[in-house]
Amino acid sequence: MAAPVLRPRTVGAGRDPARLARRLGLTGALLMAIGSLGAGALPVPNPLNGLRLIGLPARNATLAIALTYAGMGMVVLAWLWIGRMLSARGAVAPAPDRVSIGRTAVLWAIPLAMAPPMFSKDVYSYLAQSAITARGLDPYVLGPAAALGVDDPLTRTIPTIWRDTPAPYGPLFLMVGRGITALTGNDVVFGVLAHRALALSGVALILWALPKLARRCGMEPGLALWLGVANPLVLFHLVSGIHNEALMIGLLLAGLHLALGDPDEPVPWPRWVAGAALITLGASVKLPALLALGFVGVDLARRSPWSDPQAPPPRGGRVRDVAAAAGALGLVAVGVYVVIGFGTGLGFGWIGTQGTANSIRSWMSLSTDIGQLSGQVGILAGLGDHTDTTLTITRGLGGLAAAAAVAWLLWSCLKGRVDPVTGVGAGLGAVVLLGPVVHPWYLLWAAIPLAATRGMPRYRRVALAASAVIAVMVPPTGADFNFRAYQLPFAIVAGVVMLLVALAAVRELVRREAGPRAPVGPAS
Repeated sequence: MAAPVLRPRTVGAGRDPARLARRLGLTGALLMAIGSLGAGALPVPNPLNGLRLIGLPARNATLAIALTYAGMGMVVLAWLWIGRMLSARGAVAPAPDRVSIGRTAVLWAIPLAMAPPMFSKDVYSYLAQSAITARGLDPYVLGPAAALGVDDPLTRTIPTIWRDTPAPYGPLFLMVGRGITALTGNDVVFGVLAHRALALSGVALILWALPKLARRCGMEPGLALWLGVANPLVLFHLVSGIHNEALMIGLLLAGLHLALGDPDEPVPWPRWVAGAALITLGASVKLPALLALGFVGVDLARRSPWSDPQAPPPRGGRVRDVAAAAGALGLVAVGVYVVIGFGTGLGFGWIGTQGTANSIRSWMSLSTDIGQLSGQVGILAGLGDHTDTTLTITRGLGGLAAAAAVAWLLWSCLKGRVDPVTGVGAGLGAVVLLGPVVHPWYLLWAAIPLAATRGMPRYRRVALAASAVIAVMVPPTGADFNFRAYQLPFAIVAGVVMLLVALAAVRELVRREAGPRAPVGPAS
């Protein structure tokens, strides 16, 4: 008699396949939240000092760092686990759907949204620049130290390099910040929470608009949400780090959704005007969002609402169509800028402060790295230190290369070879990667729009690897570790041990859920 065939027992049919990965990520986010009480980008003085229970992590920095790094590893691995499920759709097991992934992203974000900021101290600059605006001073002329004083509680936490620099942010962001200052005054804790609420509103816009853009581009919304919202870079730098990229990208994506509409249907003028206005509002937070108007313009010119509606698509694409679209969108943008500039009383001084960040030498910037390498070669060759000159040249060449890449993308979009959402993502990617300064959260300018596009499979592995690696490279303190020499290596080792124990526990849970193999019938 033939031996029975053994197959895995089916357990928990109908359950959400991402539940174990979600729990692993949630555990990691909770550990990060606890660790942030001692290893986060905390204000000076630390308001947790002296508190009996909640102040414990601040009194044991080694344990706080270990918890944070273990949690970071859990979140990243849980995210990769869900990505593997998505890549195995229909092959191994049912993958989580759009609702499940959205729920997962929200669940992981909750502990980080309730914890002190991590990975960056930019939020304290936001608070100081908003206070300068609230006091009737010009934030585009005065830095926090000159306007508020070095001993002001809003100035003390800002890194020294940024205390004397004017604000590089648009008037919309500072206008909202002025309202936050009116509510919170000099209370740093409540000010941070208010700015986090503002960042979360931007993430909510991303969560709303990204699936819609994915459907327009023929992409699965769940896959777009996994890479564009549940991404550790989004959780770490937009939710926890409170960067205003959240608001910029949220407004940009919402504007793109309105302005582009269905690719096979003409867009009514009120809709593309509203979309262009939202994109301009995003550029009133950070200027690079304005690039999206170019791709909206060429898409509008290609579909040309000014041409005969009975003509087969594409109806436009001629020089006069491009000129008409550029003129119409230009009027919308200028109108929005004029209203905001004069309505806030801030004018247009922010345009002159866009180079503020160029004072640092970012190791992630290709043009900066080449300039510094060229300068070092000159020193070794005995030609003297001309690093500043070589940086000016290479950064200028990088800007020209980015402009050429954007021009080519606009032309390809006009000819129908590149869809506008892909054009926006790739164009912003060129601006970031070839720009003079690159921070990890800058990569989200490109990664989030590209998550919705059909071009995603060609860059998914690179984006996945970059997100996973870069997410754990930035220290949670938002600056260099200022602890004893032994603390950081000990903390990392302890964090790795905790991560391995957690993974062993998860492996055992997976084995138990799979169940024993049971005979299901004789083999013929």
